[in-house]
Amino acid sequence: MNYLRRIATVLVLACGLSNGIHAAEPATQARKVVLLVQRDSPSKQVDEKIKQHLESRGFAVTLQDQSVAPTVAAGASLVVISSTVAAKDVSAAWRQLPVPLMTWENDLLDDLAMTGKRHDTDFGEATKERYVWLVNAPHPMAAGLPAGVTNVYVKQAGMSWGKPGLGATTIATLYGQPEKAAIFGYEKGATMDYESLAPARRVMFFLGNETFDNLAPSGRLLFDAAVDWAVGIR
Repeated sequence: MNYLRRIATVLVLACGLSNGIHAAEPATQARKVVLLVQRDSPSKQVDEKIKQHLESRGFAVTLQDQSVAPTVAAGASLVVISSTVAAKDVSAAWRQLPVPLMTWENDLLDDLAMTGKRHDTDFGEATKERYVWLVNAPHPMAAGLPAGVTNVYVKQAGMSWGKPGLGATTIATLYGQPEKAAIFGYEKGATMDYESLAPARRVMFFLGNETFDNLAPSGRLLFDAAVDWAVGIR
Protein backbone atom coordinates (compact mmCIF):
# COMPACT_ATOMS: atom_id res chain seq x y z
CA MET A 1 0.00 0.00 0.00
CA ASN A 2 2.86 2.37 0.89
CA TYR A 3 4.46 1.48 -2.41
CA LEU A 4 1.33 2.54 -4.31
CA ARG A 5 1.19 5.80 -2.37
CA ARG A 6 4.81 6.57 -3.28
CA ILE A 7 4.07 5.91 -6.93
CA ALA A 8 1.05 8.24 -6.79
CA THR A 9 3.13 10.97 -5.13
CA VAL A 10 5.80 10.74 -7.83
CA LEU A 11 3.18 11.00 -10.55
CA VAL A 12 1.60 14.07 -8.95
CA LEU A 13 4.97 15.78 -8.62
CA ALA A 14 5.87 14.91 -12.19
CA CYS A 15 2.60 16.36 -13.49
CA GLY A 16 3.13 19.52 -11.48
CA LEU A 17 6.66 19.92 -12.80
CA SER A 18 5.45 19.33 -16.34
CA ASN A 19 2.72 21.93 -15.95
CA GLY A 20 5.19 24.39 -14.54
CA ILE A 21 7.53 23.93 -17.46
CA HIS A 22 4.64 24.32 -19.90
CA ALA A 23 3.49 27.52 -18.18
CA ALA A 24 6.96 29.01 -18.51
CA GLU A 25 7.06 28.61 -22.30
CA PRO A 26 7.05 32.00 -24.06
CA ALA A 27 3.99 33.09 -26.00
CA THR A 28 4.18 33.37 -29.78
CA GLN A 29 6.04 36.55 -30.59
CA ALA A 30 4.48 39.28 -32.73
CA ARG A 31 5.82 39.62 -36.25
CA LYS A 32 8.49 42.31 -36.38
CA VAL A 33 7.99 45.18 -38.85
CA VAL A 34 10.60 47.84 -39.64
CA LEU A 35 8.94 51.06 -40.82
CA LEU A 36 11.44 53.24 -42.68
CA VAL A 37 10.58 56.95 -42.56
CA GLN A 38 12.12 60.39 -42.70
CA ARG A 39 12.30 61.34 -39.03
CA ASP A 40 12.01 65.10 -39.60
CA SER A 41 9.31 64.86 -42.28
CA PRO A 42 6.31 67.24 -42.02
CA SER A 43 4.20 64.08 -42.44
CA LYS A 44 5.76 62.15 -39.54
CA GLN A 45 2.41 62.11 -37.69
CA VAL A 46 0.95 60.04 -40.52
CA ASP A 47 3.84 57.58 -40.23
CA GLU A 48 3.04 57.32 -36.51
CA LYS A 49 -0.59 56.53 -37.33
CA ILE A 50 0.51 53.78 -39.72
CA LYS A 51 2.70 52.39 -36.96
CA GLN A 52 -0.24 52.43 -34.54
CA HIS A 53 -2.51 50.79 -37.11
CA LEU A 54 -0.04 47.95 -37.69
CA GLU A 55 0.42 47.52 -33.95
CA SER A 56 -3.36 47.33 -33.50
CA ARG A 57 -3.25 44.35 -35.85
CA GLY A 58 -0.66 42.55 -33.73
CA PHE A 59 2.61 43.58 -35.40
CA ALA A 60 5.62 44.80 -33.43
CA VAL A 61 6.68 47.95 -35.29
CA THR A 62 9.96 49.84 -35.06
CA LEU A 63 10.37 53.25 -36.69
CA GLN A 64 13.75 53.71 -38.35
CA ASP A 65 15.19 56.73 -40.13
CA GLN A 66 15.81 56.59 -43.87
CA SER A 67 19.57 56.75 -43.34
CA VAL A 68 19.91 53.39 -41.55
CA ALA A 69 21.54 50.35 -43.09
CA PRO A 70 19.37 47.35 -44.02
CA THR A 71 21.04 45.38 -41.22
CA VAL A 72 18.42 46.87 -38.87
CA ALA A 73 15.91 44.54 -40.52
CA ALA A 74 17.66 41.39 -39.28
CA GLY A 75 15.00 39.07 -37.95
CA ALA A 76 12.14 41.20 -39.29
CA SER A 77 9.10 39.74 -41.01
CA LEU A 78 8.54 42.84 -43.13
CA VAL A 79 10.11 46.16 -44.10
CA VAL A 80 7.74 49.00 -44.94
CA ILE A 81 9.19 52.08 -46.65
CA SER A 82 7.04 55.18 -46.34
CA SER A 83 6.92 57.81 -49.08
CA THR A 84 8.15 60.37 -46.53
CA VAL A 85 11.70 59.15 -47.21
CA ALA A 86 13.96 60.95 -49.66
CA ALA A 87 14.92 58.27 -52.18
CA LYS A 88 18.46 59.61 -52.55
CA ASP A 89 19.06 59.07 -48.83
CA VAL A 90 17.92 55.44 -48.81
CA SER A 91 20.62 52.79 -49.16
CA ALA A 92 20.66 50.89 -52.45
CA ALA A 93 21.28 47.72 -50.43
CA TRP A 94 17.59 47.45 -49.56
CA ARG A 95 17.15 46.08 -53.08
CA GLN A 96 18.94 42.84 -52.19
CA LEU A 97 17.40 42.43 -48.73
CA PRO A 98 16.03 38.87 -48.36
CA VAL A 99 13.10 40.14 -46.28
CA PRO A 100 9.61 40.96 -47.60
CA LEU A 101 9.29 44.66 -48.43
CA MET A 102 6.36 46.98 -49.11
CA THR A 103 6.58 50.61 -50.23
CA TRP A 104 4.53 53.51 -51.55
CA GLU A 105 7.53 55.66 -52.44
CA ASN A 106 7.36 55.64 -56.24
CA ASP A 107 10.80 57.25 -56.55
CA LEU A 108 12.28 54.09 -55.02
CA LEU A 109 10.65 51.65 -57.41
CA ASP A 110 13.50 51.80 -59.92
CA ASP A 111 16.14 51.56 -57.17
CA LEU A 112 14.39 48.43 -55.89
CA ALA A 113 14.25 47.03 -59.46
CA MET A 114 10.46 46.91 -59.23
CA THR A 115 10.03 49.12 -62.32
CA GLY A 116 12.11 50.77 -65.02
CA LYS A 117 14.02 54.01 -64.44
CA ARG A 118 12.00 56.66 -66.32
CA HIS A 119 10.13 59.04 -64.08
CA ASP A 120 6.53 59.70 -65.19
CA THR A 121 6.88 56.81 -67.64
CA ASP A 122 7.80 53.79 -65.52
CA PHE A 123 6.66 55.25 -62.21
CA GLY A 124 5.14 58.44 -60.86
CA GLU A 125 2.25 60.01 -59.01
CA ALA A 126 -1.23 60.96 -60.19
CA THR A 127 -2.37 64.09 -58.37
CA LYS A 128 -6.15 63.70 -58.12
CA GLU A 129 -7.49 60.17 -57.85
CA ARG A 130 -10.17 58.43 -55.83
CA TYR A 131 -10.79 55.08 -57.50
CA VAL A 132 -8.75 52.09 -58.59
CA TRP A 133 -9.71 49.29 -60.94
CA LEU A 134 -9.30 45.86 -59.37
CA VAL A 135 -8.07 43.55 -62.11
CA ASN A 136 -7.12 40.48 -60.07
CA ALA A 137 -9.97 39.92 -57.62
CA PRO A 138 -9.11 36.25 -56.84
CA HIS A 139 -5.70 37.24 -55.46
CA PRO A 140 -5.34 37.53 -51.66
CA MET A 141 -4.16 41.14 -52.02
CA ALA A 142 -7.57 42.07 -53.45
CA ALA A 143 -8.99 41.54 -49.93
CA GLY A 144 -12.05 39.69 -51.21
CA LEU A 145 -13.35 42.77 -53.03
CA PRO A 146 -15.06 42.27 -56.40
CA ALA A 147 -13.32 43.05 -59.68
CA GLY A 148 -13.93 46.46 -61.19
CA VAL A 149 -14.04 50.01 -59.88
CA THR A 150 -13.29 50.41 -56.18
CA ASN A 151 -13.50 53.62 -54.15
CA VAL A 152 -10.30 53.64 -52.08
CA TYR A 153 -10.11 57.30 -50.97
CA VAL A 154 -12.64 59.37 -49.07
CA LYS A 155 -11.78 62.33 -51.27
CA GLN A 156 -9.50 62.90 -54.27
CA ALA A 157 -5.79 62.78 -53.48
CA GLY A 158 -2.47 61.74 -54.94
CA MET A 159 -1.73 58.11 -55.85
CA SER A 160 1.64 56.54 -56.52
CA TRP A 161 1.85 54.15 -59.45
CA GLY A 162 4.35 52.05 -61.35
CA LYS A 163 4.73 49.88 -64.43
CA PRO A 164 6.07 46.60 -63.08
CA GLY A 165 8.07 43.96 -64.88
CA LEU A 166 6.52 40.87 -66.45
CA GLY A 167 7.12 38.79 -63.32
CA ALA A 168 4.78 40.94 -61.23
CA THR A 169 1.20 40.29 -60.28
CA THR A 170 -0.90 43.41 -60.80
CA ILE A 171 -3.83 43.73 -58.41
CA ALA A 172 -5.21 47.18 -59.29
CA THR A 173 -4.60 50.00 -61.74
CA LEU A 174 -5.48 53.67 -61.66
CA TYR A 175 -9.06 54.14 -62.81
CA GLY A 176 -9.11 54.71 -66.57
CA GLN A 177 -5.32 54.25 -66.81
CA PRO A 178 -4.71 50.50 -67.14
CA GLU A 179 -1.01 50.98 -67.90
CA LYS A 180 -0.41 52.43 -64.39
CA ALA A 181 -0.47 49.84 -61.63
CA ALA A 182 -1.66 51.09 -58.24
CA ILE A 183 -1.05 47.82 -56.39
CA PHE A 184 1.30 45.11 -57.55
CA GLY A 185 3.58 42.50 -56.06
CA TYR A 186 6.42 40.14 -56.83
CA GLU A 187 6.61 36.66 -55.40
CA LYS A 188 10.01 35.57 -54.08
CA GLY A 189 12.13 34.52 -57.05
CA ALA A 190 9.99 36.35 -59.60
CA THR A 191 11.73 38.34 -62.32
CA MET A 192 11.60 42.06 -61.64
CA ASP A 193 13.04 44.78 -63.87
CA TYR A 194 16.65 44.59 -65.16
CA GLU A 195 16.28 40.78 -64.92
CA SER A 196 16.65 41.01 -61.14
CA LEU A 197 15.06 38.25 -59.10
CA ALA A 198 12.98 39.24 -56.10
CA PRO A 199 14.95 38.17 -52.99
CA ALA A 200 11.65 38.02 -51.06
CA ARG A 201 8.13 39.25 -51.66
CA ARG A 202 7.89 42.86 -52.86
CA VAL A 203 4.76 45.02 -52.82
CA MET A 204 3.94 48.46 -54.22
CA PHE A 205 0.90 50.26 -52.79
CA PHE A 206 -0.63 53.50 -54.05
CA LEU A 207 -0.41 55.77 -50.98
CA GLY A 208 1.11 59.24 -50.84
CA ASN A 209 2.78 60.98 -47.89
CA GLU A 210 -0.44 61.86 -46.10
CA THR A 211 -3.14 59.75 -47.73
CA PHE A 212 -3.30 56.92 -45.19
CA ASP A 213 -5.87 58.94 -43.23
CA ASN A 214 -7.83 59.41 -46.45
CA LEU A 215 -8.34 55.69 -47.08
CA ALA A 216 -11.96 54.65 -47.46
CA PRO A 217 -13.01 51.32 -45.87
CA SER A 218 -12.16 49.42 -49.06
CA GLY A 219 -8.78 51.17 -49.14
CA ARG A 220 -8.04 50.00 -45.59
CA LEU A 221 -8.97 46.47 -46.54
CA LEU A 222 -6.57 46.57 -49.48
CA PHE A 223 -3.80 48.05 -47.33
CA ASP A 224 -4.14 45.30 -44.73
CA ALA A 225 -4.34 42.64 -47.41
CA ALA A 226 -1.13 43.93 -49.03
CA VAL A 227 0.68 43.85 -45.68
CA ASP A 228 -0.59 40.36 -44.91
CA TRP A 229 0.40 39.00 -48.32
CA ALA A 230 3.86 40.53 -48.08
CA VAL A 231 4.39 38.93 -44.66
CA GLY A 232 2.98 35.62 -45.83
CA ILE A 233 -0.22 35.54 -43.77
CA ARG A 234 -2.33 35.30 -46.94
